[in-house]
Amino acid sequence: MTYLAKPKLHHPDLPQNRLGYTRRDYEGTVSTLCAGCGHDSISAAIIQAFFELAIPPHRVAKLSGIGCSSKTPTYFLGQSHGFNSVHGRMPSVLTGASLANRELVYLGVSGDGDSASIGLGQFAHAMRRGVNMVYIVENNGVYGLTKGQFSATADRGSKSKRGAVNTDSPIDLVGLALQLGASFVARSFSGDKAQLVPLIKAAVEHRGAAFIDVVSPCVAFNNHPGSTKSYDYVRAHNEAVNRLDFMPRRDEVTADYPPGSVVDVVMHDGSVMHLHKLAADYDPTDRVRAMNYLAERAARGEVVTGLLYVDARAEDLHYHLGTVDAPLNSLGERELCPGAAALREFNAALR
Repeated sequence: MTYLAKPKLHHPDLPQNRLGYTRRDYEGTVSTLCAGCGHDSISAAIIQAFFELAIPPHRVAKLSGIGCSSKTPTYFLGQSHGFNSVHGRMPSVLTGASLANRELVYLGVSGDGDSASIGLGQFAHAMRRGVNMVYIVENNGVYGLTKGQFSATADRGSKSKRGAVNTDSPIDLVGLALQLGASFVARSFSGDKAQLVPLIKAAVEHRGAAFIDVVSPCVAFNNHPGSTKSYDYVRAHNEAVNRLDFMPRRDEVTADYPPGSVVDVVMHDGSVMHLHKLAADYDPTDRVRAMNYLAERAARGEVVTGLLYVDARAEDLHYHLGTVDAPLNSLGERELCPGAAALREFNAALR
């Protein structure tokens, strides 16, 4: 018999954040994913980020679609609001929720199949509209729930576990997010918690559409020689464009990346990733440069990670629509139905 419930007893000496919560208060149920799945490492990074930010769990709304990645919200922030939508439709459900109640922190979790195939249009509109959300794609390049077919993000020339070669061009969600106007764009690796946690913290505090593509190896179907989404491949080809820290009181992401520096990061499986901190002249505020940089490095077979682009002056969907400061779900009939005179004035403005 398998028990998924975690013990409710907390050791009195567990570290607490400034609200008095422990890390356990940000956890969910026990994961049922494969042992070693990169998605579990992402869940751990989300737990750590929200614990360090000291955000009350009930102020978070987590939404997902369909797939292994969309199961993961069960495994973190168990005391938060949650909604599991249909395949590829998470962004539109989240957009509606955000418009109704702007006071919550919105976290959308999706996968490469959920966002790059059936949900590609939904992804595009959430990015271009500037929905105030953190959009995390747990990207493993395969459909894990349906036994490992190539997804739309699988690189051309990569091999499946059975030896089949992918002949289709990949969809780069990071490149799309940059083109579509996302105001915070980053890529990371599920095994690189030292990089991923501050990226999530910065994305949470960012106003607008914050997108993080996380390469997350599927240990069952896509962690073998020939895969470009495997642990070994990403370790060998990872280039971090910056060394990240996060200053929560200033809502700021800082980058300290001296040329030639090397950082050894212990992975969750005990192995060590040697991160070379390169590109001292990299500017994360230049959207066009970020797109060119991605293309240059992809041509060399490198997986670029870090904060690729950020617009510190970004505006969100509520600003664009001119909504009131109060959450729409808190307004009464008087505010929502101001009367015939107000309607006539509005209609006259459109003539």
